[in-house]
Amino acid sequence: MDLGMWYNGDLRTHKKSMVVNGSTGSSCRAEMRANSTCTSPELSITTSVISMSVGIMSNSLALFILLKSYRRVHTKTRASFLLFASSLVITDLLGHLIIGGLVLFVYSSQKMWDVFDPHRILCSVFGACMVFFGLSPLFLGSLMAVERCIGVTRPLFHSTAMAAHHMRRLLGLSWLLPALVAVMPVLLRRPYSVQSSRSWCFFHMKQPQDWLDILLPLLFSSLGLLALLLSIVCNTFTSGALLQSRLRRRHLSRSTSYHLEMICQLLAIMLVSCVCWGPLLVCVIVLSITSRQEPETHNLLMAVRMATWNQILDPWVYILLRKAVLRKLFMLVHRVWTVRSSELQLWQSSVQRISVNTSHSGLCPSEGLRKKHLNDTIIKSIS
Repeated sequence: MDLGMWYNGDLRTHKKSMVVNGSTGSSCRAEMRANSTCTSPELSITTSVISMSVGIMSNSLALFILLKSYRRVHTKTRASFLLFASSLVITDLLGHLIIGGLVLFVYSSQKMWDVFDPHRILCSVFGACMVFFGLSPLFLGSLMAVERCIGVTRPLFHSTAMAAHHMRRLLGLSWLLPALVAVMPVLLRRPYSVQSSRSWCFFHMKQPQDWLDILLPLLFSSLGLLALLLSIVCNTFTSGALLQSRLRRRHLSRSTSYHLEMICQLLAIMLVSCVCWGPLLVCVIVLSITSRQEPETHNLLMAVRMATWNQILDPWVYILLRKAVLRKLFMLVHRVWTVRSSELQLWQSSVQRISVNTSHSGLCPSEGLRKKHLNDTIIKSIS
C-alpha cells in the first residue's frame, strides 16, 4: 500500500478545495488543528511524486535482484522463499502505482469529492486498495516466516509435504483474504468514507452507526496484529534453531549460510513492519472503540505517516541484506577488528617494554650505591 504517495500532503489542502465543506476558513482551521499548517497543493503534489518515485525505483531494483537470484537458485527451500519475497515486492510496487495514481487524481481535482465522485465509487475503490495493500504485505511476511520456520525446524516435513503447488496456493490465499476484507464494507453496505483531510478514504470510524462500523476496522487491525505476532513467534523459533545448529558445527555449511541470509532478511522485515505498522493498527483499534474525534484522528494520521515507510524500506531489505553484501560487511568488520586488535597488542607490548625498562633503570642505581657504600666500609675497616 503506497501510503507514502499521499501522507506528506495528507493534512494540507488549498482554499479552493474547501468550497466542498461550505466554508473556507472553517476547513483550514480544522486542518490546522490536526497538523498546524495549511499549505498549497503544489508542495503536496511534489512531495507525493518524489515519494512515489523513490518507492517505485526501490521496489523495481529489489524485484530485479530477486528475479535474478530466483533464476540461479537450484534448491527448493530457497526457491520458495524467493517466490514469496518476489510476491511481496510486486505487491508493494502495485500499491505504489495504483494508490499513487488515485492520489494524483484527487490532488489534481482539488479534493472536491462531491464534484468528481458524487456516488463515492472512487472512494470505495480507494479505501479497498488501502486495506488490500496494507494487509497483503503483512500476510506475506508472516507466510514467509512460517515457511522458514518449518524449513529450518522440520526440514523433512518441508521437503515432502510442502510442494511447489502448495506454496502457490498459500500465496493465493495471502492475497485472497485481504481482498475479502477490502470488499467487505461494500458488500455489507458500509462504504468507505472520505477522511477529514479529504485526501484519502478509509473505514467509517467517527460516530459509528452500529456494530458493523466497529467490527470492520477491528477486523482489519486484528488480522494485521495477528500477522505481526505470528512473524515474531516463527522468526524467534527459527533464529534459535539456527543458533543451535551453528554452535554444534565448527564450519558454516552452504545451506546454513543460505538460512542465515534468509533469517536476516526476515528479521529486518519483521522489525520494519512492527515499527511502521504497529502504531497504525493499534490506533485504528482505539479510534474504532472510543469513537472520539480530535486526538485519535491526529494520532491516526501520525501513524499513517509511519506506515508509509514500510513499502519504501521493504525493498531495501533485499537490496542490502544479500549474501554478497553481508559477506563484504563481515569482512570489513573483521578487517577493522583485526587492525584494532593488532594495534592494541602493539600498545600493550610497548607499555610492558617501557615498564620493564623503567624497573631495570630504577634498580641499577640503587644496586650501584649499595655496592659503593659496601666498598667504602671495607676500605675504612682495613685502614
